[in-house]
Amino acid sequence: MKTINEWKHIFKLDPAKEISDEHLDKICESGTDAVIVGGTDNVTLDGVLDLLSRIRRSHTVPCILEVSDEEALSPGFDYYFVPMVLNSKEKKYMMDMQHKAIKEYIDMMEYSEIFFEGYCILNEDAKAFKHTNSYLPDADDVKAYAFMAEKVFNLPIFYMEYSGKYGDPKLVEEVKEELENTMLFYGGGIETEMQAKEMKEHADVIIVGNSIYTDLKNALKTVKAVKDTTK
Repeated sequence: MKTINEWKHIFKLDPAKEISDEHLDKICESGTDAVIVGGTDNVTLDGVLDLLSRIRRSHTVPCILEVSDEEALSPGFDYYFVPMVLNSKEKKYMMDMQHKAIKEYIDMMEYSEIFFEGYCILNEDAKAFKHTNSYLPDADDVKAYAFMAEKVFNLPIFYMEYSGKYGDPKLVEEVKEELENTMLFYGGGIETEMQAKEMKEHADVIIVGNSIYTDLKNALKTVKAVKDTTK
């Protein structure tokens, strides 16, 4: 199994959305490096467990739970990604929720499986943007957050999240220049091979989510597009 530092592509599955077994099989067998289970609203333990069991039934692809609601926290995943929303106006989305979860579950945590992500949400219309009461940062703000993620908080991942909207490749390039050791994840609006290649020019890992549910055929093509890149 590849280490996270070798990953290039991840599919993100929303436990609140329906996906057929046939489509799920195609996702898991696509050659993607991992699948994330996570969403913003209506994320329940039942929904998370159902999706996990269907993935595990006949697939070996690494499976990640993105922890957005501690009530939906479940064992059985290979990794756990914990978002810290750096551009939220509320401290609870940056630190308090994470503190509460660690305090409650620290005895059950295998730290090598847990990765804290410095999140920067960049789409004002996204549910996650509104849910976390975020503000829209300018380019200098985003680069400063990336610097803080690596140099201040020593986070393994900085995640530029456009959540359904295709972002600015130039800004992704500028943010990448700020990072030496922290991995840059990009997610948002990737629907075509060309978009996947463009963002992968700068990001270490691209995340493909919404297009799974709107255009699976082209979503699947993003895997090969990314794997063919040399970066």
